[in-house]
Amino acid sequence: MSTEEQFDRVFKALANPVRRAICDAIRPRPQTTKQLCTEFPTLDRTTVMMHLRVLEEAGLVVPVRKGRERFNHLDAMPIHHIHERWIGPHAAQAVQGLARLKRDLEAVEDKEKQSTD
Repeated sequence: MSTEEQFDRVFKALANPVRRAICDAIRPRPQTTKQLCTEFPTLDRTTVMMHLRVLEEAGLVVPVRKGRERFNHLDAMPIHHIHERWIGPHAAQAVQGLARLKRDLEAVEDKEKQSTD
């Protein structure tokens, strides 16, 4: 699978608010599918499992079986890769722009101060 296809799967998975809520639920600690069903009482078990499958295909959830239980772990690396590719560079540009603005405003203040002295 190409990197672009992987990004598409992650974006598709995170586009759904229920799947984002599932990721939030398992971020602090892995949960079994049964525990997740309890956290989402408006969803039946089949629907929770369908959402978990989409998250797993996107690489966001790693299931680990222990006996009869399936623990769902969050893997944040796909989100980190998205951050590195899109968010980080844009944030760096924004910070550079703010630094330039600050420098320009300080220069204007200095000129105004000098003209009043």
